[in-house]
Amino acid sequence: MSSDSFPTIPAGLCFHCLQPIPADTFIEVEVAGKSREVCCHGCQAVAGTIAAHGLTHFYQFRDISNPTSVELVPAELQALEAYDNDELQQRFVQQLDSGSSRQITLSVDGMTCAACAWLIEREVMRCSGVLQVGVNATTERVQIRWNPEQARLSQLLKAIHGIGYKALPFQQDMAEQDFARKRKQYLKRLGVAGLATMQVMMIAVALYFGAVSDLASDMRLFLWWVSLAFATPVILYSAQPFYISALRSIQASRPNMDVPVSIALLGAYSASAYATLTAQGEVYFESVSMFTLFLLAGRYIELLAKQRAVSVAANLVKLLPAIAERELDQSTEQVLVQQLQPGDIIRVKPGATLPVDGELLSSQAQVNESLMTGESRPVIKQPGDAMLAGSVNQSQSVRLKVTATQHDTVLAGIVALQDSALASKPKLALMADKIASVFVWRLLIVAALTFFIWTWIDPTKAFWVTLAVLVATCPCALSLAAPTAVTGAIHRLNKHSVLVRNGDILENLHQIKTIIFDKTGTLTTGNFELQKYHYYSQNQSAVNNVVASIESYSEHPLAAPLQNLGEATPIAQIDHIAGQGLAATTAAGINYRLGSLAFVQQWHCEFQPNNTGSNVFLCDNTQVLAEFEVQDALREDAKATLQALKAKEYRLVMLTGDSAERAQRVATELGVDEVYAKRSPADKLAQLKLLQNEQPVMMVGDGINDGPVLAQADVSMSFAAAADLAKASADTISLSGKLEHVALVLGTGIRCRQIMRQNVTWALVYNLSILPVAMAGFVTPYIAAIGMSVSSLLVLGNSLRLYKL
Repeated sequence: MSSDSFPTIPAGLCFHCLQPIPADTFIEVEVAGKSREVCCHGCQAVAGTIAAHGLTHFYQFRDISNPTSVELVPAELQALEAYDNDELQQRFVQQLDSGSSRQITLSVDGMTCAACAWLIEREVMRCSGVLQVGVNATTERVQIRWNPEQARLSQLLKAIHGIGYKALPFQQDMAEQDFARKRKQYLKRLGVAGLATMQVMMIAVALYFGAVSDLASDMRLFLWWVSLAFATPVILYSAQPFYISALRSIQASRPNMDVPVSIALLGAYSASAYATLTAQGEVYFESVSMFTLFLLAGRYIELLAKQRAVSVAANLVKLLPAIAERELDQSTEQVLVQQLQPGDIIRVKPGATLPVDGELLSSQAQVNESLMTGESRPVIKQPGDAMLAGSVNQSQSVRLKVTATQHDTVLAGIVALQDSALASKPKLALMADKIASVFVWRLLIVAALTFFIWTWIDPTKAFWVTLAVLVATCPCALSLAAPTAVTGAIHRLNKHSVLVRNGDILENLHQIKTIIFDKTGTLTTGNFELQKYHYYSQNQSAVNNVVASIESYSEHPLAAPLQNLGEATPIAQIDHIAGQGLAATTAAGINYRLGSLAFVQQWHCEFQPNNTGSNVFLCDNTQVLAEFEVQDALREDAKATLQALKAKEYRLVMLTGDSAERAQRVATELGVDEVYAKRSPADKLAQLKLLQNEQPVMMVGDGINDGPVLAQADVSMSFAAAADLAKASADTISLSGKLEHVALVLGTGIRCRQIMRQNVTWALVYNLSILPVAMAGFVTPYIAAIGMSVSSLLVLGNSLRLYKL
């Protein structure tokens, strides 16, 4: 948590209890990365505990106006009921379904693998009122949707705490502190293991190669004791994460890869310690130390890879300012962003980032929305237009009416959608988790058989061969195979301004052979433009003025490009003829008709248009004066995108409610061979189902009438500017509105599945290949540790290729 979000404490007062600091007293405590002055060692201890437990928002939300009313120990340290406070939940919890359900993303400390995720999901789902739980071990986050009438947030947190994990509402700044803490812990454990390994290896080399063969047996025993002294901190401190993870997986009845690792480590250390105590046998303290060092190194690199995976979209939230300028009656005040409420009026200076979503009150604004859309070109906003948090104000100072804050903003929704996608698992990922869980049980059985067989062949080697089997065949790579690939694919799409609402689609994209497009707003921009015109009157300027005057009374989409054609003047009488056009009478008493061809042919039945594409006509009582072709402009990338998809042998279909004539014109220009026009929403759904019976389909649309077909399609895509129903039904959303993202999503999904299959295949081949070699006694424990670590790192490296595509 940034120290900027804490209320300012007056100089001379204790940061924790707000009491005066005695003279000649200088005691500090580090909170949120900054040293704070406190009045005594008691406040220092409590503040340090608060910081260590990640509860620093206690200092953020407390009221410092009355120091005597501030609790010295926050309620979170005594119980988790503090999170039931509605005011506190406004910062973390999202209201869904008009308040009937709520959703929160939690950051969980101590989650290491799929078994942890399974245990947390099972325990939370046992709570009454829980509707949905999504757990992602890669990002260490849990997304919970629950009914607040049936369950309190504190009950959910207690359920997770009760099985040994620490869960708190996710905040990006807190997540970064957790990452820094974990990174520091790993480095400390690595340091201890590395130093011990170097010392123990020097002794081991001397013993193995006879450098101390002339020494007395008591000197050899002394070196064993020295090795024991160096290996003990490794086994008790450096290897501690493996034991904790193993115990939790056993508690979940789903033993993970840390179970055989822990057995191997503790077994090797115990046997070596026994040999040292009894002064007989062999010691392998160097194997214990080296094994732990290699495992920790692999886990540390895995931690760095996870951090890279989860930081891409979540870092967006960091870019929002913490302070906003709120208007008062006659002045302004600086307030924390989380204190803003819908309806507040704020000012945003030129070059500043918008802290919340709002409605523009100023006459005009120019903003850069590249943070959300990826489009760097400035966007002109008019009064009443929506302004999004994260946009950069590039014009003069503007005034906004706050419409959404914190987790209700569009930007927060982007992060929430990403978390939802990361929490879902494709079938291949579920299969890999199941195989890994079953594999551990089989591995333990095989290890036991190996021990008994080698006890009969050579009892002196039985333990160490079994140890090598446990280590070499540990299915770490198998458990990492799918999650790392899915995470990489989702974040690659996020990087290109594509949101994935449902991670399961990554498993289905390779099956897509048919792509169905809506026309208006999807293949076209939805903005009509004047493309061609022809005048039958010599006075074109006068005709343009008449057209502009009449169209100024129309709200039809076709009217927009004609309203600025000339100088509009008042019309004496105007009549709207449904489905045909407008009939007008000017102040001079001249009657005009402006509308469809059939509408003007009622006065001039012999008239035939000069241009077959004309769809707006103007006439008076004596003649037709002009014709105009007003068409919806194609998206800039529509033609190139559809040609690229066609080159990859996708079947392209247009499904639209527009007229057959206009639909066919666009289809011909774009190279779409199959067109279904004049379809109602129900007709669209029926047609899509017919096509779906032939092969899986992808639907791309943006209108309200596209909601049903987007929901029905195997995979669907919409745009950020689309209707809310369309966005709610789509599996993916293009924030920048680029049609080329269709090809990007398809390509990424296919590549993701390929990498997942490569990862799973490699992990299975490695484990099945190394097993007989290890059982035969050809693999030493430390070589097994190297092989297992390298196998896991290869899987991670292969998945990270998705970031570079």
